[in-house]
Amino acid sequence: MIAGILGGMGPAATAEFYAKLVARTAAERDQDHLRVAIWADPTVPDRVAAVLDGSTDPYPALLAGAEKLRDLGANLIAIPCHTAHFFLNRLAAESGVPFVDMIAETADYLAGRTGPVGLLGTRGTIAAGLYQRGVPGVEWTVPSETGQRNVDAAVAAVKRGDLAGGAEHFDRALADVDAPLSVLACTELPLVAGQAAGVLDPTDLLADAMIRRCGGKPVDARPSG
Repeated sequence: MIAGILGGMGPAATAEFYAKLVARTAAERDQDHLRVAIWADPTVPDRVAAVLDGSTDPYPALLAGAEKLRDLGANLIAIPCHTAHFFLNRLAAESGVPFVDMIAETADYLAGRTGPVGLLGTRGTIAAGLYQRGVPGVEWTVPSETGQRNVDAAVAAVKRGDLAGGAEHFDRALADVDAPLSVLACTELPLVAGQAAGVLDPTDLLADAMIRRCGGKPVDARPSG
């Protein structure tokens, strides 16, 4: 099996996801790790704008990336970008390669949970209802407009390499959501979350699912929450 990573959205989040695949694999030697092909294309048009107003169209670039991974021998693909999951089913159908669904993995993890759960993500992810529809039975709490602006600012800070500034905005955004557990529904946010309590990083779940489905063994470490 070859695990494919369709990334570049953004580059730091893609690098972090590959690091998770390595760290979360139970291994004693190099040969215990997955074979991985990474296609990281930071020129993919804005996914948030595509969802909000259709002013961009990232799909052709996403499909081209999935096809490149297929041609490299990838048997299974993960996208470490929440908003790009808007296109997931179409990508799987048209590329002919199965994808691991990060939102479905989160749904399995949160099954049966009661009480409010915060949702910190891009405006595109929230507007598309990816988690609200994809994770049924959860009482989702989204940030106020002020809180969402801090989410936006945290994401933008990571993309320009300002992790300290991103962390400040993230702390404000997390404080804005009144919930004992918050899902980090943007792959830039874990890069500035630090050791924040009460957060769930779905890319941990995505990595574990990829490891299992590619024949590896995940480390016995569950994400926060």
